[in-house]
Amino acid sequence: MRHRRVMSIWFPHLGAERVLRVHRGSILHPFAVVSEAGQLLTLHSLSRLAKEKGLSVGQSLSDARALCPDLLTALHDPISDESFMAALQRWTTQFSPWVSRQGDNGLCLDISGCAHLFGGEEAMARKVTEQTENLELTAHIGIADTVGAAWALARFSNQALESNLTGDAIEQEARATRSKAFKRRNWERGGARPEVAITSGENGHIAPSGQTIAAIAQLPVNALRLQPGTATALARVGLRRIQDLLDLPRKALARRFGADVLTRLDQAIGASPEPVSPSKPPSHFATRLSFPDPIGLPEDIEAGIQRLIVPLCEKLKSEAMGCRKVQLTLMRSDSTHQIIEAGLARASHDADRITPLLTLQLPKIEPGHGIDVMRLQAIVVEPLSPQQHSGPMDALAAAHSRRNGDMAEADLIGRLGARIGLEAITQLHPADSTIPEKTETRSPVAYAQNPPEWKGTTLPRPTLLFMPEPVKIQRPNDPLSEFTWRRRVYRAVDAIGPERIAPEWWLDDPNWRTGVRDYWVVTTEQGPRLWLFKTQPNAWSCHGVFG
Repeated sequence: MRHRRVMSIWFPHLGAERVLRVHRGSILHPFAVVSEAGQLLTLHSLSRLAKEKGLSVGQSLSDARALCPDLLTALHDPISDESFMAALQRWTTQFSPWVSRQGDNGLCLDISGCAHLFGGEEAMARKVTEQTENLELTAHIGIADTVGAAWALARFSNQALESNLTGDAIEQEARATRSKAFKRRNWERGGARPEVAITSGENGHIAPSGQTIAAIAQLPVNALRLQPGTATALARVGLRRIQDLLDLPRKALARRFGADVLTRLDQAIGASPEPVSPSKPPSHFATRLSFPDPIGLPEDIEAGIQRLIVPLCEKLKSEAMGCRKVQLTLMRSDSTHQIIEAGLARASHDADRITPLLTLQLPKIEPGHGIDVMRLQAIVVEPLSPQQHSGPMDALAAAHSRRNGDMAEADLIGRLGARIGLEAITQLHPADSTIPEKTETRSPVAYAQNPPEWKGTTLPRPTLLFMPEPVKIQRPNDPLSEFTWRRRVYRAVDAIGPERIAPEWWLDDPNWRTGVRDYWVVTTEQGPRLWLFKTQPNAWSCHGVFG
């Protein structure tokens, strides 16, 4: 019977090497990726050179710089790391179709029946190592009968067993502190310890088929993927190797250290199943239509869009997804093509809402000598969650809102966006600032979240706000009674104020270097209501006009 075989690939310097790949050897100093933990910066990933300097993951940045003053750092980017790891997972499917993730920097491959295609397991491991080196990545490989054993060989076969909290080397401990002697698995007390010929080298560590227990017996208990607290508790009582756990009674081990120890132990030795579950491939939402003869009339192109949009929307609906942007590719008979895109303000899988946006693009289409193939693809999709209504009245109100409210507004935005671009249609969002010109931000309506309520202020604000313009005071003793602005003399009939606004001291804004401002709302005889402020005695400016 053919044994199951599993390969584990571990990238110990993934985060740092991902950044170094961009610089292509320009960084020749020790390098580390740091992450923020509250107010503390800790090392998240290290380069080989930084590891050789004695630095370790989880170490504080201040301690690391004390050991290595020339250490270069970059801030951790989890989104880029996740994208890079997903790309590596797709890359490894060339060796096996069954690939799953093992933590943030590891992959697991079920290579049962695949190794002979590469000349055997050792040749397969060699090919993986060579290709990862071409990618400028460091990879440690372990191959065994189980997922747990392969994981342990990839990460711990190159490491010597470290002394733990007691400070004593494991080989120097008294026999009484070790597990009680009784009949061992695979050998009798007093007999010779079984030997296993693990193939170890630069390309990885390969445990022979059927010898999983002997292959991992001398590895530390950390190789069982235990919780840090559990591994420390085991080390305190002298249980440091996996073999020490195999020698103990199972009930006593579970009673003292928890059932997780037995679960991980059984998974590693193959007594408990642990499948390799590959990630679901990403869904592609696209439809294609070929014509026996080239077409070029707008009516024919529109009819082709109608035939493409219905199955595309059905597929989106079956996956509970909505489309935000569609792409229409027109392949001409002269081997050229044209791409037309249309965006939606709200995700939808309704053909009646997508079709008009594509129809608006028909004048842009240049059929040339004729169109042979049309392909419609949803290139930006979002999940659509069904809404549960509490009763018939609630459902009726929601349907009315969709017809006359939100969806009607979304359709209008989509039609306008098809002509001038969705990014050109913006809305204002409130911003948390006391500076008048910083109380709002502008963002595209189609991609922005619903804006929060405007808290505003109890004091009036001008309808039109512009850069401060100088105001000349005619009477210094009574500055607001008569003044000149834009070469015109104004006389005030009413003035409300002052309202004091201080600059943001933590930001260096050139427009606010004059310091604190005292604002006044001034009503003039000529009609305009102006927003004036004073920074220094007789130094006045106009900042806005009320409607």
